[in-house]
Amino acid sequence: MKRIVIILIAVGIVIATIFTSFFIVNKQASKNNKSDTIVGEIAQEEEILDECTDEYESMQAQNILETNASEERISPNCSFTQKIYYSGCKHTISNYLELPQDVVNLNKEELQEQYVDWEIEKFSSDEVILYKEKQGECGEHFVVRMDGENVVIYKILQDNKEELYEITGISPEYLTENDKINMKNGIYVNGKQELNRLIEDFE
Repeated sequence: MKRIVIILIAVGIVIATIFTSFFIVNKQASKNNKSDTIVGEIAQEEEILDECTDEYESMQAQNILETNASEERISPNCSFTQKIYYSGCKHTISNYLELPQDVVNLNKEELQEQYVDWEIEKFSSDEVILYKEKQGECGEHFVVRMDGENVVIYKILQDNKEELYEITGISPEYLTENDKINMKNGIYVNGKQELNRLIEDFE
């Protein structure tokens, strides 16, 4: 009888040990799974964050490239004008120049760095106008008159006297009646380029 009781007790202890071990193993496995889940979620969040960061940086780089691409620059066929205002005679002389090769493809800021003494009055890919002011007179005041059978150009000096500048050789027969009337009082011109344009119109 005692032997049977001992056997039953031993079997009970073994069964209890088995259940306890099973419970502990399951609990540990549950903890491991939960830990793995948390680690996985963290890794996934980090991956999403990395993707968002990469996308944002890519968008920023693209915006910079688009800004640079759309930035206006001087084209090879751009017109280039320098305007100078003379405070002494209050006249502005516009010089229409050939485009300097070293300004081709510059933007506005880069052009200003090269022409620090000038104000950029107008800037676009096909037209640039620079402006500055100077003291004194421009020295390019002219009057065009009819003298006998020729169109004659006189330069106006600082004391308002007229000095012969050029006999053009243009005959009155090439002039319109309106031009002939204007020449009786003289046609006043400021700047050699404006003068050249006027003479070209007569020819």
